[in-house]
Amino acid sequence: MLPATEIPRFRLDKPNETEDAVLDVLKQFGDALEVPRLLVRVTIDYLRRYSDDDGTPRFSGGTYFYNTDDQRLQPTEEQMDLDVVESYAASLTLCLAALGFARVFRPALTRPELRADLDTLENLASRRLSAAMIGLLRSFTINVFEADSADGRILLHNINQTKMPRRKAMDMLVNNLRDTAAGLRDLNIGLERVADLDTSGRLFECGWSWGVTKNSTVVEGYEDVGVQGEGYADDKPYLYFTVVALDGIADLYSDRTRLLGLLDDEQSRLATALRLRWDLTQSYWTKIASFGDGRWPLEDIPWRTVDGEESDFFSLLVTSIAARDLAGRRDTDVDLSRLGAILTELASRGRLTRRPTVGDSAVLLHYPGVGLHLEGAEIFGPPVSWNATDFAPLLMKRAIYIASLINDIERRGDLLDLADDVWDHLTLRRIREAGGRDLWDQPVEVFDSIQETFTDPSWHHTVRVVESLVLAANMADSHPLRSEELASLSRDMLAEAEHLFDQELLAGSAEAGPSMRDKIESIRQRLRRVEQIISDRPGSAMALLLSVLRELDDLAAARQDVLGE
Repeated sequence: MLPATEIPRFRLDKPNETEDAVLDVLKQFGDALEVPRLLVRVTIDYLRRYSDDDGTPRFSGGTYFYNTDDQRLQPTEEQMDLDVVESYAASLTLCLAALGFARVFRPALTRPELRADLDTLENLASRRLSAAMIGLLRSFTINVFEADSADGRILLHNINQTKMPRRKAMDMLVNNLRDTAAGLRDLNIGLERVADLDTSGRLFECGWSWGVTKNSTVVEGYEDVGVQGEGYADDKPYLYFTVVALDGIADLYSDRTRLLGLLDDEQSRLATALRLRWDLTQSYWTKIASFGDGRWPLEDIPWRTVDGEESDFFSLLVTSIAARDLAGRRDTDVDLSRLGAILTELASRGRLTRRPTVGDSAVLLHYPGVGLHLEGAEIFGPPVSWNATDFAPLLMKRAIYIASLINDIERRGDLLDLADDVWDHLTLRRIREAGGRDLWDQPVEVFDSIQETFTDPSWHHTVRVVESLVLAANMADSHPLRSEELASLSRDMLAEAEHLFDQELLAGSAEAGPSMRDKIESIRQRLRRVEQIISDRPGSAMALLLSVLRELDDLAAARQDVLGE
């Protein structure tokens, strides 16, 4: 669904416009009409499968949950049925893609039973979309703690890169976060209460927990989406799930969502509440990451969370948040380049662009991944964790994203080179066996120290790679950066070419034989083409001008030879 709705050349929702190359790849599934109908049926089947008997959508973590202390002791069935933020966020992307697909595909259908399938798809997708938005509202959390607590000391140590007096660092941080704290105090949907953020000596974090929090409240007025169960997740933000939630919520405000009118009035109200949390969370983490006038806390790798855990993966996650916030504020290329430098270092430290050493601990980033203890799940069984293994595709995605924002040609080129290197790494990690051939993930192909091999694909990992490739495709489809120096040189060359062309016209070249007239007309057309593209593509314009100037010089030289004779 994602490539088919995000990349114009891959679209399937307008059968008359589906490209032959796409149909050739998908021919085993049918023709231009049958393939989108199949997508509709499969999506309906998915939406029904992950709903309870009463129609309440389910967002359970399932087999992604594992026991922390004893691999032989599996999570209980009740634990595996717990909803997880990852599923809420993924459902936003899926349901918006499905609703948009149905909206565009409908005019191509005339048979009542096929239109009925689209009605079913839209009803199920809309219900799941609302339920996912409510789940994200109830999973948002604000963690308030004393500055003198262990959490507070770690946070202040993280941000105080210039070693200023502790009290001064705290006063500066409180002042920087004043607007964010004011916004958080006004939140009332899905939260039982917001702790007092104005009390002296208190600091805070905000973001998303791994599931519906213990202190969450029912979101009133949305009974038709199903039962809103009791909360269970610990009331503190997890960086991993915060980034996942931010990415999903961003889809609610995409141009496609807005232009196709995919949200109804009730969903628009939920989206507004989520957007406020989105803005506040982006602002908070970016201010924390870039605090001070010297080295950013984010540049002090690895990032350390307030509970004392540290990992290069956490640095990547904070970089992901900061990149989007800097893009929204249209900050300078210098700041974006600093994020690019962080990604370059993380790629090296994560052994994406450097070979691993014997017993290299960096390999653990990729397998088994960074374990996230899901606090709160233990009331239903043994301790449970979530493994984050998508370091490589996430780094590639952020490199492409930041490159798309940079206006400096050399800096953008460096980041795209980094993305290419990570893609080379990911290409080697594709599964070679028939069951999951060409999908992901097979880390043993790159890291010899990993013993386990896989025959079935990890859809979680494969989706992450596809997201990166879609972003790369959209960037490739955009206009290249414009070099002012190249544009100036191209315009000088155009002026010279037009002047020489006028000389040829005055010399009567256009009145000569058919061959000469054709050559003059060819030059005229190329000059017109140069005038059309010189502003956006000065390099291409220069290439055309070189051929024009060469031919004009040949004509001038030939005429001199004739005059000389």
